[in-house]
Amino acid sequence: MGGGVAPTEETKTVVVLGAAYGGAKAAQVLAGGLPEDWKVIVIDRNSHANHVYVMPRFAVLPGHEYKAFIPYTNVFHEDEKQKPTHMVLKTQVVRLRPHYVTISEPHPELGIPTTEIAFDYAIYALGAHLPAPLDLWGRDPRASVKAVDHKPWVYNGFKTDGTLWLKERQKVIEASPTVLVVGGGALGIQFATDIKAVYPEKQVTLLHSRLQLLPKFDQAMHDEIRKTMELQGINLILGERLDMSSIDEQTRSGKAVNSQGRRIVRTEKGREIAADLLLLCTGQAPNTAILAAMDPATINPTNKQAYVQRTMQLTTAPAEAQLASAVDASLSLKESSPDAFGAIAAGHNAYYQADLAAKNIIKLVQGGDIPLDEYKPSPPAIKVSLGLTKSVYQVGPTIGVKTDGADDLYASSVWPLFGIKVEKDEDMIP
Repeated sequence: MGGGVAPTEETKTVVVLGAAYGGAKAAQVLAGGLPEDWKVIVIDRNSHANHVYVMPRFAVLPGHEYKAFIPYTNVFHEDEKQKPTHMVLKTQVVRLRPHYVTISEPHPELGIPTTEIAFDYAIYALGAHLPAPLDLWGRDPRASVKAVDHKPWVYNGFKTDGTLWLKERQKVIEASPTVLVVGGGALGIQFATDIKAVYPEKQVTLLHSRLQLLPKFDQAMHDEIRKTMELQGINLILGERLDMSSIDEQTRSGKAVNSQGRRIVRTEKGREIAADLLLLCTGQAPNTAILAAMDPATINPTNKQAYVQRTMQLTTAPAEAQLASAVDASLSLKESSPDAFGAIAAGHNAYYQADLAAKNIIKLVQGGDIPLDEYKPSPPAIKVSLGLTKSVYQVGPTIGVKTDGADDLYASSVWPLFGIKVEKDEDMIP
């Protein structure tokens, strides 16, 4: 961003890479604020947004899978005043350069005759790779109970694929008498408490390398979560790290097997734990490889996160490029440090960061000496379900407990952010 070159008559284009919590918001702001002769092209490998906050629940509890996948059919919140030139492309991003992006296949039916799309500005909102228990693009979800007559698993990023993926994970969890969850962040906590709530007869263990669950939040959050787990009968092991040498890289399960047929893993302190199913809820990785290939200097080599200014501009992008970088769920942004200006890695922060990035692009397009907005994070906030009805939350210094939870975690409340009105469950099936 910042200065840059004048847009050409052939382009006048802003591309948004990634269309989930951050990308969708950026697309809406751009579509509503850019001049009439500009267009917005959103690129995402999925046909829908993965509502990751409900996915742990829907990987355990049957009947709500379709609510986790929100189609990109009205991302721009289109009305009669908007041009039809704005578009969403379901395709893979192959390469990013200062003035063009390469995609996996052309879309001549949409006026994209080649695999290269020229742009004047871009917003990078590709987020992070989710841990294995929710990585829809990763391993076969049936792997733990796969039979020889199963057909090869294929995932193409459509809603039907995602729905089937969750159903297969439900079968795996249901078929596992003992479950070991590794990781005491929100994902691990939600998986452990949901599994125990839906299947109270199962033996569930949660292993966390630190002494405090949710270590970025107040000790009172940990205390409430621990109390709930103890009441549920979850075996909680704190302060011990999983020894990854005991894990088979191919199966992502223990290498050894005990006499009962359960996989055995080991902590770095030597403790052995046997379980039928291992859920590794750690190891989220920023999805910044495409940025790194364009310019390695844009990425912190230690944590693979992107360096940005408070204006959401890449700090070390090539001089001829104008790239805004907005986070998605779990990808932190920073100026010259890894703390994202104090913001936690979460979808709601991605939303506001993308909003600011898009508004700054509009200012740059307008030209002149308009000062760009600067990002100031809101106080840390989180809400974590603890079984089907209970949840604990923290917003700044305020901590509380709620017991009004719904089986589907009120999934429909997020759909309007993507331009889809929901009045009944059936509205979320398409």
